[in-house]
Amino acid sequence: MNIPDLQNQPDNRKISIDKVGVKGIRYPIVVEDRSHKAQHTIADLNIFVHLPHYRRGTHMSRFIEVLNHYHTEVLIGKLDEFLSEIKTRMKAEAAYVEIRFPYFIRKLAPVSKVASLLGYDCSFTASYTDDYQLWIGVEVPVTTLCPCSKEISEYSAHNQRSRITIRVKYKQFVWLEELIELAEKSASCDIFPLLKRPDEKFVTEKAYRNPKFVEDIVREITLELQKDSRITAFEVESENYESIHDHSAYAKISRF
Repeated sequence: MNIPDLQNQPDNRKISIDKVGVKGIRYPIVVEDRSHKAQHTIADLNIFVHLPHYRRGTHMSRFIEVLNHYHTEVLIGKLDEFLSEIKTRMKAEAAYVEIRFPYFIRKLAPVSKVASLLGYDCSFTASYTDDYQLWIGVEVPVTTLCPCSKEISEYSAHNQRSRITIRVKYKQFVWLEELIELAEKSASCDIFPLLKRPDEKFVTEKAYRNPKFVEDIVREITLELQKDSRITAFEVESENYESIHDHSAYAKISRF
């Protein structure tokens, strides 16, 4: 059957498109896990290519066809091959993928030692033009306690839930767990999915002993990342969802 291929038609408007492709693909992936070698999770993917000015469109189904080849692979170790295959199949100069997924770590409550799972939002962002580029990222929920509130109050201090985001490029492998641990260590206290009363006392007092501004957090993480010879570039963000204001406090540091 002769079916017209409209995407392959020439285009005379002489306008190239930076990124064209598919967004919001929900797909099972396998991620390297420091404790258990591999973790199966569900990701949301966006996949794009550069479209030259002389082509009208791209073949969207081919993105999914290529993705299906990597269904059982540990994906981070295969992203360069994946994007290279996308480029070849699409006859494109550049290919891009954005992958966001929940990643679970078993945490022990600090006093009772009750075990439970805490989920972290993580990401891989990769591109392949002349060379391959990869960023990995974590978003880590933490507790922060306000140094100013502690200083000026006769007793107590206000605290809040906060979110720390770390994205890095590396030349030697970095575990997601390492970035998560760095974020938690830099906060007033980390967050636990399950706490008994002795645990609640512990985390409340730990936060009180470790007041942190958003500025403190991004600076402390930056100092640690700058010392890590594996890391070639990074971005660090901290956002406090303020408990006594109707706005957030925010800070960011980038090193490229």
